[in-house]
Amino acid sequence: MTLSIQTADGSFNCHVARPTSPGPHPVVVVLQEIFGVNAGIRSIAADYAAKGFIAVCPDLFWRAEPGLDLSEARDGDWTKGFALYSAYDRDKGVQDIAATVTAARIMAGSNGKVGVTGYCLGGLLTYLSAARCDADAFAAYYGGGTEQYLDEAARITRPMIYHLANEDEYIDRAAQARINQALGGKPNVQVFNYPGRNHAFARPGGHHFHAGDAALANGRTDAFFTQQLAM
Repeated sequence: MTLSIQTADGSFNCHVARPTSPGPHPVVVVLQEIFGVNAGIRSIAADYAAKGFIAVCPDLFWRAEPGLDLSEARDGDWTKGFALYSAYDRDKGVQDIAATVTAARIMAGSNGKVGVTGYCLGGLLTYLSAARCDADAFAAYYGGGTEQYLDEAARITRPMIYHLANEDEYIDRAAQARINQALGGKPNVQVFNYPGRNHAFARPGGHHFHAGDAALANGRTDAFFTQQLAM
């Protein structure tokens, strides 16, 4: 199932996974890594649907290559994904997410409440969306580059949680310290640190996937969204 979003630059599609139970349901917008809306993201969406959320996964790379579906298991896909990531316009990306949130509030079966979550690139965009968009709650997973935008932390007024891997290859200890300092003191934000974990520890089937801490982080996110997105 897909949801089409219209913007000033054109339209893009979102993968949608729905619960089997009757609604209305809260919506969680799930933001991709550099690999597109691939099997891993679709599996996360299916998990949200099984838990009673409508999951909406926007195609963030639609301007460059619509329908991208890459795998970390293929070396060439890493090269392609990083090239798209390097060229990606983050400001336009946040605008696309804002348009997705607006559409999600009124989509069939929605209860009008929308959360945003994302991983890696999607984690950074979750953070930026928390500063710039009007979704109801945000859950970011190890957003590479977040430390470059900490001047926007003061603009985050909605509830947010942020998951950090302490051995992250893309977010070094100095950057982690800055993120903890900027966000840790905000009453509406909670930062969770995961000792010994690498980047993408919550990616299903990934090289650094850690079942225990992925379950811990996802359990925290589920509880957070359940609380924040209830009618």
